[in-house]
Amino acid sequence: MKLKILVVVTLMGLAAMSAVAGMKNPVVGGQEMYPTKNIVENAVNSADHTTLVAAVKAAGLVETLEGPGPFTVFAPTNEAFNKLPAGTVDTLLKPENKATLTKVLTYHVVAGRLSSRDLLKKIKEGNGTAQLTTVEGGKLWVTLHDGKHIELKDEKGGTAMVTIANVFQSNGVIHVIDTVVMPN
Repeated sequence: MKLKILVVVTLMGLAAMSAVAGMKNPVVGGQEMYPTKNIVENAVNSADHTTLVAAVKAAGLVETLEGPGPFTVFAPTNEAFNKLPAGTVDTLLKPENKATLTKVLTYHVVAGRLSSRDLLKKIKEGNGTAQLTTVEGGKLWVTLHDGKHIELKDEKGGTAMVTIANVFQSNGVIHVIDTVVMPN
């Protein structure tokens, strides 16, 4: 019952944020996200995701993320990238580090369209933890933090919170996260 209430409250919160902004779709990075646009078309408009967009371009993943999918993308904000040690982003964006950058980015993508409701169902079925396989081939674990917020745990033991869930796209869904998750 608590999970159902959480989902309803979360969805109501998203609807309220959009209504307050005078928009009917979720707002990310100050811009309305349209379910008729693909992941890249929406992401390029978010002021909070300029680093992610630059990284996707540098890794040559634009065409993939514009494809039919569906994809579930855990999208780190600029602030999430800023939490990395100084110089990490600049180093990853260098052409000679394209393979490493691609590995990190594809670790944030899961095949399929997993809404927060789907993730909560998987968490419940897994007795509190759901294991996801990323496009990169690694594992991410999903739990509920404080029984309220969806949290990711990466292969290195780091965690990230979903701060905006269910940003639906024509080719999947984005869940905004507050920390970059890292593969082994």
